[in-house]
Amino acid sequence: MAAQTRPKRPFRWHIAVFLAPAVLVYTAIMILPLAGTLQLSLFRNVDQSQIFVGLDNFRTLFGDPNWSVNFWNALRNNVWFFIIHMLVQNPVGVLLAAILSSPRLRFAAFYRTAIFVPTILSFVIVGFAWKLILSPLWGVAPHLLDFVGLKSLFTPWLGKEQYALTALSLISVWQFIGIPMMLIYAALLSIPEEVIEAAECDGITGLSQFWKIKLPLILPSIGIISILTFVGNFNAFDLIYTAQGALAGPNYSTDILGTFLYRAFFGFQLQVGDPNMGATIATIMFLIILGGVCVYLFLIQTRLRRYQF
Repeated sequence: MAAQTRPKRPFRWHIAVFLAPAVLVYTAIMILPLAGTLQLSLFRNVDQSQIFVGLDNFRTLFGDPNWSVNFWNALRNNVWFFIIHMLVQNPVGVLLAAILSSPRLRFAAFYRTAIFVPTILSFVIVGFAWKLILSPLWGVAPHLLDFVGLKSLFTPWLGKEQYALTALSLISVWQFIGIPMMLIYAALLSIPEEVIEAAECDGITGLSQFWKIKLPLILPSIGIISILTFVGNFNAFDLIYTAQGALAGPNYSTDILGTFLYRAFFGFQLQVGDPNMGATIATIMFLIILGGVCVYLFLIQTRLRRYQF
């Protein structure tokens, strides 16, 4: 008897139909511009024509003093900008989430809303509002410090090179601390009640319960928040541009890769824009972010999976 042939499985056209709009939009606004940027970084404008130069633009960016000084300064500032967020924003966000998840806390919903509201504000509003608050001439910060007897501590933080970047980093922390708070808050609420009850039966309560039980269980969420912070900080531009302008003053002390890219690509004041060098800087930013994401995915996330349910 001849062997029966299995019926051929029909092709599921509806999957392609549903995925096509998202794929087309993502390709149009992400993949094609990225490919164009990578291509532009390998060319140079010579006599009104694009000439392929390979990696010469990267050598110029790293070695030519006209470019390398500003590039390494922007990279150092960007690293410090990220460190401030990692050391302040995320730990404080975890602390706020732990406090707000307590069933004993009254008006917790109001506190969550109040902390999260700055996240939805425009960068322009935040930048100009804090410039007014910290202004030594008409700002309210000197008067508030004088009211509590600490006016001697006031200084024009946004106007001094040694303080400006840290001040802007803390302003950014104030604006976005609601994001890690809400993500950690959701992670804490997702912990099964059986785990908490078992810990209480063993006499683990209060702060000890958070450190020994809850914190290990929310480590995957903390890892996701950390990589989101990394990507967001190395793509930052709006707040620095709004508060300090494209020159990222004073004396480029708040210059980060985003503002450096803006001046290089589009030009500013007496500086003529160079799209090829701007694309080179954008490529370096992409490689930095890609490297950080790969480190997280292949070295960190694999170690955190054992804590997931």
